[in-house]
Amino acid sequence: MSTLPEPAVPAYEAAEKGTLEIVAPAAVYNLSAKDEKKLLGVEKAVPGNVQGWEKMSAPKGAKKKKVPKRVLWVLWFNTYRKLFTFTFTLNMIGIGLAASGHFPYAIKFTGAMVLGNLSFAILMRNEVFGRILYLFVNTFFAKWTPLWWRLGCTSVLQARGIHSGCALSGVCWLVLKVVNHFRAHAVTHDSILAVGVATNVAVLISAFSAIPWVRNTHHNVFERHHRFVGWSGLILTWVFVILGDVWDINTQKWDLSGRHVLVQQDFWFVMAMTVFILLPWVCVREVPVDIELPSPKVAILRFRRGMQQGLLARISRSSIMEYHAFGIISEGTHAKYHYLICGVQGDFTRSLVNDPPRTIWTRELKFAGVSNTSTLYTRGIRVCTGTGLGAALSTCLQSPNWFLIWIGSDQEKTFGPTINGLIQRHLGPERYILWDSKARGGRPDTMKILKEVYKSWNAEVVFITSNYIGNSEIMQGCKEAGIPAFGTLWDFVSAHYLRVG
Repeated sequence: MSTLPEPAVPAYEAAEKGTLEIVAPAAVYNLSAKDEKKLLGVEKAVPGNVQGWEKMSAPKGAKKKKVPKRVLWVLWFNTYRKLFTFTFTLNMIGIGLAASGHFPYAIKFTGAMVLGNLSFAILMRNEVFGRILYLFVNTFFAKWTPLWWRLGCTSVLQARGIHSGCALSGVCWLVLKVVNHFRAHAVTHDSILAVGVATNVAVLISAFSAIPWVRNTHHNVFERHHRFVGWSGLILTWVFVILGDVWDINTQKWDLSGRHVLVQQDFWFVMAMTVFILLPWVCVREVPVDIELPSPKVAILRFRRGMQQGLLARISRSSIMEYHAFGIISEGTHAKYHYLICGVQGDFTRSLVNDPPRTIWTRELKFAGVSNTSTLYTRGIRVCTGTGLGAALSTCLQSPNWFLIWIGSDQEKTFGPTINGLIQRHLGPERYILWDSKARGGRPDTMKILKEVYKSWNAEVVFITSNYIGNSEIMQGCKEAGIPAFGTLWDFVSAHYLRVG
């Protein structure tokens, strides 16, 4: 094992106590118009007068404020759910029309409706497509467009709602297609019926294994079924499509010339779906890794080559199994290394501490996260708790216009001098607040601090990386205060955490 000279990445959950401890007061800046212009450019930020946040302690016995139902509803019905609702509802209307005989195209080309939805669902989660989409938005809309447009871009780029909506709709269209085959069983070959049922079962298992409750509480179950049963479903889909296209219902014979197959829409949709699935796996490599263990709670992984900000890496000890995503910390594309912070919570991260590997499997093409859109904004605030620093720090390292608020428990001891040293070397004291919840006896008045920093820093947006409760509390406070904010996407909501006023 070697020692890392720099920081790393995080998982989105809490890696130690104090993950929810939130930040301290902010810096107040008295800037002239000339100074402010410089501040908005590439010049160093002008130090402000921090109002003694280093001496603050956590408020004692503070009552949690009840959140209005309107705020809870707006946060729950987020862009993810809006996109899902729109996509799924549109498809359900189409299925209803097709089933009642009022949608001629879908009746004739039900297979295209199935595979069109499934292909689009897979495309929405494809790393290559995602990087192209983020690059386009960041290149053409950064800073000059109205703030409402840029906020909308950041919100929509979390396209998992389309992924989920199209995937579930594709399953429903597939059920309709198989039902129609059984209705016409007199002219349909038995092998087509059998493969149709098998395809339905495989696709259903793959889809329902991705239900948020399963994915969040039984990750390995989700991964095995969603991936391997999904791959089986892809093979069965190929067989189902080809059998259906070469069977001539008029002559009741197989047309093995292949000409009919090549002009069918469903053939090209399943071809596209196959390419979308295989493309990310072409980028999988086994690469050398150095691991530093500053404490039993955290492993810092160092890889070669620098990265742009706002990216996440998937890593595994196996080439095809148990991949886990962590935010990437890097000083930029010119840097020699990039880092991941892995909080020790499950079997995988625990094995990094107990049995550190010398090599690890990863996809060399990294995927973009919401932080990648930070380039859209002139100034912003990055709030994170615990190991969430891994998803946040690159943004602040690579742009002088972002302010870091990091809350954790005994950060220097837990994360070691590598992480803390990187912050001290690259961020001036006017650009960060570090809150040690252990030393200060708990968390501070989060929103008081955030409001003060937001105003003094002249920020346009706040990005949050925390666990479910921490994310909810800050998002609720920002919504009430009218502060534009984006948090970790938690699509599985427990009513236990919803405090209604």
